[in-house]
Amino acid sequence: MKNQNVVIRLFDKATDLEKLSGIWLDASLVAHPFIGERRLIDQRRLIEEKYLPNAETWVACRMGEPVGFISLLDTFIGGIFVAPDEQGQGIGRKLIAHAMDRKGVLSLEVYTQNEQALRFYTALGFREVSRRSTDDEGLPFENAHLRLNG
Repeated sequence: MKNQNVVIRLFDKATDLEKLSGIWLDASLVAHPFIGERRLIDQRRLIEEKYLPNAETWVACRMGEPVGFISLLDTFIGGIFVAPDEQGQGIGRKLIAHAMDRKGVLSLEVYTQNEQALRFYTALGFREVSRRSTDDEGLPFENAHLRLNG
């Protein structure tokens, strides 16, 4: 796998915040076009001010540069994002494996319209636990709750 040159390290707010929120935005625009560009751009501020600083975030780096990250709230994956031009190289798998090594069990929610992500999680062994018809903001974007046991 091409992820051999990828190192995972703990998030550093001083140096990572803007870069990771940029990765989040770029990846979200590709994976979640149904949400709309304006809404995603507006959410970037929440990512920087609330979500990244308050989660246990691990950063995947290639040659010292962030290329992806996973943010954990205990055993719940609040977000996992890989830069679009770095996807398909095993970085997401490496981030999931890193989190599993630390937690032993993981869960997450994913938009069901994000079929690529659903295939990715299923291939890793995640199983659907439940679904809900709206997202966290009450908008009509169906989410599936998935779980992976170690």
